[in-house]
Amino acid sequence: MSAPLASPITLTTDGACSANGRDGSRGGWAAILTDGAGGELVLTGGEAPSTNNRMELMAVLEGLRAAPEGSEVLLVTDSSYVANAISKGWLASWQRRGWKTAAKEPVANRELWERMLLELARHRRVTPTLVKGHAGHEANERADRLAQDAAKQDHLQPPPPAPPAPEPPAAAQMGFDF
Repeated sequence: MSAPLASPITLTTDGACSANGRDGSRGGWAAILTDGAGGELVLTGGEAPSTNNRMELMAVLEGLRAAPEGSEVLLVTDSSYVANAISKGWLASWQRRGWKTAAKEPVANRELWERMLLELARHRRVTPTLVKGHAGHEANERADRLAQDAAKQDHLQPPPPAPPAPEPPAAAQMGFDF
């Protein structure tokens, strides 16, 4: 077993989703945590159906969850959705407005953003850094490949629908006499 990561930590994340937001969509995410001593932890996962924004959020959430409490985290992401929500105060504004956007629409992925608040609070500081995706940033490119691979995993297929529940027996069949 490898030694635990030590703060400060660089968390590089990415999300991917084929058929984004449609019934047949398959999402994957990746989080790569590294520290100054050369320690590394790589996490991946996914869901189907999903959206790209959900996968971007899941990558950050799972990466922050894996970082030791009280860490200083440099978050490297190509998601302006995630970076701006944290650094430009969108998250705080959504909360103040009762989880409504500036256009008075419900905030998408609210349950994930609520989890994000908890994860952000666990750490001394989380500083988002927005990088351009697919532009040669080595760690971001690696996270992208891992997220793409995670989206293809068979275990991400949605479970088959449950069979309909049997009809409960009528009162007369249960021995009741009316």
